[in-house]
Amino acid sequence: IPHSQQMSQFIIRGGKTLSGRVKVGGSKNAALPILAATLLTDKKCVLKNVPDIEDVHTMLKILHSLGSEVEFKNHTVTIQTAKIKQGHIPSELGCHMRASILLLGPLLARTGYAQLPYPGGCVLGARPIDTHTNVLSKLGVKKMPSKENEIIFQGKPKAAEVILPEFSVTATENAIMAAARTKGETNIRLASLEPHVQDLCDFLECIGADVRGIGTHNLRIRGSKTLRGARYSIRPDYLEAGTLIIAAVITRGNVLINNVVHRDLDALWNLLREMKVNFTLEKNAVRIRPTKQWDSCRRLQTNVFPGFPTDLQPPFTILLTQAKGKSYIHEALFENRFAYFPDLIKMGASLEKINAHEAQVSGPVKLIGSEVKSWDIRAGAAMILAALIAKGETVIKDIRYIDRGYEKFDEKLRKLGADITRC
Repeated sequence: IPHSQQMSQFIIRGGKTLSGRVKVGGSKNAALPILAATLLTDKKCVLKNVPDIEDVHTMLKILHSLGSEVEFKNHTVTIQTAKIKQGHIPSELGCHMRASILLLGPLLARTGYAQLPYPGGCVLGARPIDTHTNVLSKLGVKKMPSKENEIIFQGKPKAAEVILPEFSVTATENAIMAAARTKGETNIRLASLEPHVQDLCDFLECIGADVRGIGTHNLRIRGSKTLRGARYSIRPDYLEAGTLIIAAVITRGNVLINNVVHRDLDALWNLLREMKVNFTLEKNAVRIRPTKQWDSCRRLQTNVFPGFPTDLQPPFTILLTQAKGKSYIHEALFENRFAYFPDLIKMGASLEKINAHEAQVSGPVKLIGSEVKSWDIRAGAAMILAALIAKGETVIKDIRYIDRGYEKFDEKLRKLGADITRC
């Protein structure tokens, strides 16, 4: 996989104004569950607009180990799993990616057995599997005794009424996929409705499941034992779109960002308007025009969709360092989301961490180039944005996280005029 070396780093010389056009790629968070869902059918599936990123390559390796025939070329995955040869996910693959948990639902629906290492990924705080266990038990699946670092479930899911104990995206997706091959109707209440959950539902409809209530917190699924193949295009990545939008704003650029689904970013548009940022929504696109000075943000509170995405909180914080006045952040979802603060303070940001979930940002301040680290996928993107406007040179180490979530992000920024080098 290109650029996967842990020692890779970005060198960025700040002060360049971004300008031009850029196209948003396919959604990472939609591609991964949809790839997992191809296990539900023994027919061929062709997925287009798949991002060429490390998490996708890891998922494809896992699927291949389970028996899938896979081809990935030009953002198109052709995949068929005529027979699942095992229900055991290799530990060297599954433990490095949180999304490996998404294979529980499809494996159980298809074979009645799933064994996987405890999922890894970014360190954002406690993300236990209790909600998955709760949901699967309601569908008649049993969690079996296992070693401390692995998970084993057994039993074919049965149609049932499922009320999620929390708005968990991955638990919602596992419940949907587990129900897609069950006889009868499964009702899932308090379901997450993020754009990638909706995309998964649309794909399942394409392969023959009957999914009602898409885009709401109440889903009704009538499954089928004979799901078919399909050709399907992954939706644009609203998180990449949001990151590019913020990059254009903070560099006071003039940038047209194409392949944007407006309704996926309603919470972002509201905050940008409140802060008096100069932008216009165009057909499937957003135009960012130079804003000399923007106001502070009274309250940035992350929430489940359609609230402000937690994954855009770190990039948006860079915008707040350049806003006039004090901005308040309430990170409602993860207790370790502020892990990147010390590096940002090192660059000159005025940040006050009130507690694990609250912070205050004062601006505008001049950021200074420094040597920093990518703490997770979104914090890594935030450090790139900070470097774009910092005086002098910034070195960002441990960029493997960024490569897991953003396809050729440095190349896209370079085409817009950024001075960014990978080495």
